[in-house]
Amino acid sequence: MKADTRESIKSILASPWKRLNNLYWQVDKNGNKFKFKPNSVQTRLYKMMWYLNIILKARQEGMTTIIQMFLLDRCLFNSNTRAGVIAHNREDAENFFKHKIKFAYDNLPEAIRAAIPAKTERAGELAFANGSSIRVGTSMRSDTLQYLHISEFGKICAKYPDKALEIISGSLNTIIPGQFVFIESTAEGAHGKFYEMCKIAEKKLMGGVDLTIMDYKFFFFAWWELKDYVLKGQVDVPAELAVYFEELAEESGIELTREQKNWYIKKHEEQGDMLMPREYPSTPEDAFRAIIEGAIFGKQMRNAYKERRILDIPIIEGIPVNTFWDLGRNDQMSIWFHQRIGMENRFIDYISGTGENIQHYIKILMNEKNYLYGKHYLPHDVEVIDLTQAENLTRKQVAERAGLRPIVTVERIADKAEAIELGRNALPSCFFDKRRCEEGIRGLENYRYEYDDKIEQFKKEPFHNWASNPADAFMQFAQSFNPKTGTGKGGGHVGMY
Repeated sequence: MKADTRESIKSILASPWKRLNNLYWQVDKNGNKFKFKPNSVQTRLYKMMWYLNIILKARQEGMTTIIQMFLLDRCLFNSNTRAGVIAHNREDAENFFKHKIKFAYDNLPEAIRAAIPAKTERAGELAFANGSSIRVGTSMRSDTLQYLHISEFGKICAKYPDKALEIISGSLNTIIPGQFVFIESTAEGAHGKFYEMCKIAEKKLMGGVDLTIMDYKFFFFAWWELKDYVLKGQVDVPAELAVYFEELAEESGIELTREQKNWYIKKHEEQGDMLMPREYPSTPEDAFRAIIEGAIFGKQMRNAYKERRILDIPIIEGIPVNTFWDLGRNDQMSIWFHQRIGMENRFIDYISGTGENIQHYIKILMNEKNYLYGKHYLPHDVEVIDLTQAENLTRKQVAERAGLRPIVTVERIADKAEAIELGRNALPSCFFDKRRCEEGIRGLENYRYEYDDKIEQFKKEPFHNWASNPADAFMQFAQSFNPKTGTGKGGGHVGMY
């Protein structure tokens, strides 16, 4: 071996970045073996990584691959290093181990494998002679790790909330400050721990906050950052996508090329309104705007965005403001504020909270909101005795004493499916203020059916979580509001008066 060749090999082995660009092999989408070299977004992640990293991404950008190659490399070239990969299901765990990690190790130069042999090789784990190991599974509670990769955490939070809690309480607690965590996912609705972690980290990034080793650094990788997502030729631009492209340029400064627009239009034809924002988002807001699988009002909320009914809405002086309440489980309160303007049902505000009695919210209505009120629609359980009162008053009587008048009691609908159908029928007539109603809108978007992970199907019953309360409060409107009389069962006829 020539001296310059030996020096070149030495130089590669001494540099983690050079090793990632020269040592590892993978298989592409067509099944062809290729020498792995990080693309532009993979390079950005590597060059800018922090100790704790949370990554919101588009599909097929190679985040899983670069992170797993990085973890494998750290284990191979550092003694007594333990790395773990958590997949969202067993199939992905097996795939990651076999087709990414083990494939990369098996295709290393023979001299490297001889110098760092795999002492233990079993399902989901490689343990090396240098005392290091890398393991793939669906949980890492019992391990003490220096490196942890959690793949598709948004999907885990949406479909498997118990597993998400296990990861947070168990797996993340295996990492001590100063070690490395990579949490990456496409978005699965604007709710859950992944969403919350992204928003906290994004806020710190936008605010220029100096991160501690216990803060997550936010990364977002859009579809348009990859050079492969282009299409030559002339493609007709649908009116709704022309507006979308204009908004990207005006609001986010994203100027797409003709070829990028062509690609997006054709991909949109294939993926549709529901999947495109989730799978190929242009901005973080785009990603979390996507309607989740199993969303009960998914179609109706997608149409609300398409028809530009989620926007800045002025509050019209002199027009009564009606309120629609849900006295939810676990002391959760949700209240929508509504004005009827012509044929439009405009939701101008929304509030929610926990741990307070009904008088607290009445004070907010009377002292802080100070609208010209019409009627207040409360669910049937407002007629039950308020056990916090000494006079055996109903909740309705307590509310009336506090100044909430007039109150309309909304009859209970025994069949939840009927209430849902009324809500779906009502939504086409509704407009929402995108700022004041932000939390309520997220609730309507994320109100979903319960998922049975044993049979991997959605049940017919709604999943009871935080989104149930704004959805139930909205269904009080759908069940009860009649713009002619202000009372009675409006239901599916809300938008027809």
